[in-house]
Amino acid sequence: MEKRRFDSMITLTGHTLSLQEIKRVCYDNERIEIAPASIQKVEKSRNAVKSIVKNGRTIYGINTGFGKFSDVKIDEQDVNELQQHLIRSHACGVGEPFPKIVSRAIMLLRINALIKGYSGIRMAIVEQLTTLINEQIHPVIPQQGSLGASGDLAPLSHLALVLTGEGKVYYKEAVYATKTIFDLLGIKPVELKAKEGLALINGTQAMTAQGVINYLEVETLAYQAEWIAAMTMEGLNGIIDAFHPAIHEARGYPQQIDVARRMNHLLQGSKLVTHQGEMRVQDAYSLRCIPQVHGASWQSFDYVKEKLEIEANAATDNPLIFEDGQTIISGGNFHGQPIALAMDFMKIGIAELANISERRVERLVNPQLNDLPPFLSAKPGLQSGAMIMQYTAASLVSENKTLAHPASVDSIPSSANQEDHVSMGTIGARHAYTILQNSRRVLAIELICAMQAVEHREKIKLSSSTSSLYNKARQIVPSIKEDRVFSEDIERLTDWLRETDFSWKISP
Repeated sequence: MEKRRFDSMITLTGHTLSLQEIKRVCYDNERIEIAPASIQKVEKSRNAVKSIVKNGRTIYGINTGFGKFSDVKIDEQDVNELQQHLIRSHACGVGEPFPKIVSRAIMLLRINALIKGYSGIRMAIVEQLTTLINEQIHPVIPQQGSLGASGDLAPLSHLALVLTGEGKVYYKEAVYATKTIFDLLGIKPVELKAKEGLALINGTQAMTAQGVINYLEVETLAYQAEWIAAMTMEGLNGIIDAFHPAIHEARGYPQQIDVARRMNHLLQGSKLVTHQGEMRVQDAYSLRCIPQVHGASWQSFDYVKEKLEIEANAATDNPLIFEDGQTIISGGNFHGQPIALAMDFMKIGIAELANISERRVERLVNPQLNDLPPFLSAKPGLQSGAMIMQYTAASLVSENKTLAHPASVDSIPSSANQEDHVSMGTIGARHAYTILQNSRRVLAIELICAMQAVEHREKIKLSSSTSSLYNKARQIVPSIKEDRVFSEDIERLTDWLRETDFSWKISP
């Protein structure tokens, strides 16, 4: 997505963070500050922890061990050391790190949860996280290792390590030891005190951050799918009557109605679409049912958006401190099940956009299903044209089907069966992101084929909207005059789709 600069600063309250504000911080590197009222809440909550330690009250995570060790009392002089041991031992993440933009979102969401005033941490911790965001220092956080309850322990431990000067960070496009960058910029490591290690790692911010990035990208992708499908309609002389408002109002789903309305808008003025009975009575489902299928995917994305907006402003650590420390309750807000289910639903919604796109690709290249040159080849037989592009699309959608298997239905007990049901929400969020990347490539393939088809039809007859899309995309991928290495075309167009937000209009 194209980066923009904002003169303003996002003020975090713990309660009002929107997905658009997350987008501004993560994609546009907008700076953040903490609302004064939230600072007061943090300080009150911290005073409660101080009182607990001083008075010797036994409270989980403050002066006890963790998980199965919750019955082990920790002496007052050891409570700070307990926190450092916690994050080092829990920093067991493996595999490739999260993208920097996800790491940035994790920090932002962690701050927003901590400043609600239920976690008992010092402002020094919040200030350190704020500095990292504003200085664009991003912890290197391995993607694998979270069960999604008790929250994202392993990923968030790698974040916590950085606050103390350990671990690794991204800075100016390279990876460094955290200490190197802290020394360079004069940032002092923090020393974790009672409860702070647990407050930092007990939460759902890794799965939620990845989920937010997924949503922000898939929202754009879903609009792009409509633009590309509109051009495919023209390439196949599709029947526009299928988008008549009465059909969709008769069913009543708002998202379906909206897709049909946008398809009509995109195809307005086109001389390539047809009406029923002119060439045929009805189209195949992959054309006729675009509003029904795409609309259902939009339903899943709307559901996901609602859950992400709630979770982005939620207190998800444990225990939580209420009434200035008079009430401290161990609960289960760290359990990622709401986000796990949302991510699994999102996976299906994205995968279906790719599934129906691949079927449209087949209709564009298969000479038994259209009157276009076989496989859109410039010289059928001598040249294969788009034949293997359809293979690639089929491979990607097949991979998506395996990744779309719900992660949330799996659970493996941990911590000697104390933590006997977990969400696997972070796995779901990660798989959703992979499905998203695969689906963008499928749509890139459809766009390549659709452009080739409308050239055969006479591109001058395109609608003004699809003509604009054609002109922009042709700057990325030229017309197919003879066979070439199409992998490069697919990847270039995929990158262009990733960076181009034509959610409604493309400038001519």
